[in-house]
Amino acid sequence: MQQYFSLADCEVMGFDLDHTLCRYHLPQSAALIYDSFAQYLVTEKGYDKDLLTLNPESLDFCCKGLALDLEDGNFLKLAEDGTVLRASHGTRSMTSEEILEIYGRREWKHFSTVSGMLSRSAKYYLYDNYFDLPGALLCARVVDSLDQHDGQKKYDFWKDMVAAIQHNYKISAFKEDCGTYFPEVKNHPEKYLQRCPSSVKKWLKQLKSAGKILLLITSSHSDYCRLLCEYILGNDFEEYFDVVITNALKPGFFSHTPNQRPFRTLENDEEQEALLSLDKPGWYSQGNAIHLYELLKKMTGKLDPKVVYFGDSMHSDIFPARHYSNWETVFILEELLGDKVMVPTETESEPLEKKGKYEGYQPKIPYSVSEQWGSFFVDRLPGLENAEETLVRTWSCKCISTYSTIAIPSLEAIAGL
Repeated sequence: MQQYFSLADCEVMGFDLDHTLCRYHLPQSAALIYDSFAQYLVTEKGYDKDLLTLNPESLDFCCKGLALDLEDGNFLKLAEDGTVLRASHGTRSMTSEEILEIYGRREWKHFSTVSGMLSRSAKYYLYDNYFDLPGALLCARVVDSLDQHDGQKKYDFWKDMVAAIQHNYKISAFKEDCGTYFPEVKNHPEKYLQRCPSSVKKWLKQLKSAGKILLLITSSHSDYCRLLCEYILGNDFEEYFDVVITNALKPGFFSHTPNQRPFRTLENDEEQEALLSLDKPGWYSQGNAIHLYELLKKMTGKLDPKVVYFGDSMHSDIFPARHYSNWETVFILEELLGDKVMVPTETESEPLEKKGKYEGYQPKIPYSVSEQWGSFFVDRLPGLENAEETLVRTWSCKCISTYSTIAIPSLEAIAGL
């Protein structure tokens, strides 16, 4: 990661919405997401009704950075070199002996295609953010159920899982009140959403009055975006941003060319005709980073304005913004709060006034380390025979240091600085 980084050097600040500006009550939202996928599998696809009962404790299984091997129903936690650190078949943890027998001490067979971060393959799925994470537990329980009833070795449930995700999160679902997810958040926003802390709102206003250009770029559709923003920021939320882009379809927003993904205007949340270019600030749908950057050049009067983008998904936000657009990236990573391994001990060598204000910041921990999977950042490599265990970085940890400029647990952590 960079040794030196100053937000003041950036003319443009871009923000993702979900799990970045808009924080969720994670236990409640995880249970809702699990339920919304499970309802679909049971009612539409005929899966075992037992999947509908959720023991909240079992959500411990959910851990960002896991890979699901779709062919054999195994979940894997990978080291930075692609070896398997921990694994489970369905929900059952494998022993070190089983892991060595199945995977050995070599790179996982699909790792070479994973390392690009954007890979989406028919052979595996990477769990990267809180919107799909509860699906990991559901898939693991589906594997358990199939083993129990059919004793099968080949698993063919993924297409149904994708259908469940699409059914609940499709663009029209909010408007049509379809699926389980959107109707529930609409009816009980206070149960799932956290209001934006006053320190963050104040900071956004300070950035704007200091002449920074503020962007909101979210893959959520405009109607859901409005619900979230009005709840967390207030009815005047549009005043915080110069440009709002909804249904951005990240990571394609960064990787696609203008003719593949033009911007569209909105009328009553319906997308209108495609725009040949982006001429002025406002609220838009879809689009691409190239046309946006042309507008930012005009707005700043600079040939190469420096942009920083805040987001919580390595796959959709951090990797593509860095890789395709060469933007600075700030990774919002709640796991930084829960991981005792990573917290350095307090040293008294530094006078108090020199310490960053955030060092004393002890929020309510919304995130706890998974007992089953251990630290997001490091893990022990099981020793071969009688060899000592060694501590290694996870693949997730390597991605952070490779693609993000800095990582912080939340916007509050820097808003007061």
